[in-house]
Amino acid sequence: MTKIIEIPRKSGVEWTFSDEPVPYERALAVMEKRVGNIRREKAPELVWLLEHPPLLTAGTSARPEDLLDRTRFPVFETGRGGQYTYHGPGQRVIYVMLDLKKRGPDIRKFVHALEEWVIRALARFNVKGERREDRIGIWVDRNNGKEDKIAALGIRIRKWVSFHGIAINVEPDLSHFNAIRPCGIDASQFGVTSLVDLGLPVSMEDLDLALMETFADTFEPRD
Repeated sequence: MTKIIEIPRKSGVEWTFSDEPVPYERALAVMEKRVGNIRREKAPELVWLLEHPPLLTAGTSARPEDLLDRTRFPVFETGRGGQYTYHGPGQRVIYVMLDLKKRGPDIRKFVHALEEWVIRALARFNVKGERREDRIGIWVDRNNGKEDKIAALGIRIRKWVSFHGIAINVEPDLSHFNAIRPCGIDASQFGVTSLVDLGLPVSMEDLDLALMETFADTFEPRD
């Protein structure tokens, strides 16, 4: 089932929540259609929150050697930036379809805003998410000389409309990440974590609320 909420804010962004895992092919088709309609001003901007069945996606920078198990999950080639990423139940995927012509045609600024959005949402649960200049995503210091990734980012821009977006680990099966070297990171130095793995009883609904509450504070309203 899918719920659609139109947020009565200056941004005019529509929010859609899918309660059942969405096949990746269907998600791509929906995004392709919506991006075209946003560009032609036939539909409002959209933030789509969902989960996928277990699968792997390969970004434009994916390296064959980072795919450690080719048979465990379906692998999808995608036009987003980044390397290999796992998606599956317990992970909140946020597809962000925004018109950057109206918000500011600056890709670096947009990526920084996405990162800031995740950081602010995690802070609602007293989790300190951090950027790293040499690594993509949002990281958590485990206080033992090791850092774990809690959120991945991968976007695509078409005629200044964004799609794809963010994946935040709430309670996925972390062993599923063993099928890849996530975003090319070295497992001896860096791992993958989730909100529940950090000892926080956070539900998907809790995270959704935090994302909604911090969105307006992060993204500047359109003119």
